[in-house]
Amino acid sequence: MNTRRILLVDDNHNDLELALTALDDAPGRPEVQVASSGPAALQLLREARAAGCLPDLVLLDLKMPQMDGLAVLDAIRAEPGLQGLPVVMLTTSGEGRDIRDCYAHGASGYVVKPLDFAQFREALRTIQAFWTSLNRVPRTH
Repeated sequence: MNTRRILLVDDNHNDLELALTALDDAPGRPEVQVASSGPAALQLLREARAAGCLPDLVLLDLKMPQMDGLAVLDAIRAEPGLQGLPVVMLTTSGEGRDIRDCYAHGASGYVVKPLDFAQFREALRTIQAFWTSLNRVPRTH
């Protein structure tokens, strides 16, 4: 089985550490790359596209300074070779407007980060299992 790759994008160091811990011993443990800003995420995606090793999933925080998750999502959906990437918004916001906006801009999914770590770990494992093992997406190469 091929190694599955996830790009985790979040400006909050604590949330990044919690997510990495949650995925660390997940079944079918994915290779996780981290970006702490929108521009860094886009740079990593461009490099991965050039190297032919795009992630299977992007987990993207919505509320980030400089370039928020919606702007990153728009850039991914507009960029050749990246448009089809599954992008799941992983955020603290459960506001209806944020959810509607993300889907309107092409999000593949929207998950509100549970506050309890056990629930957070289970949510991440479920997301990871679905998007990297169960779901099938067309490959462009």
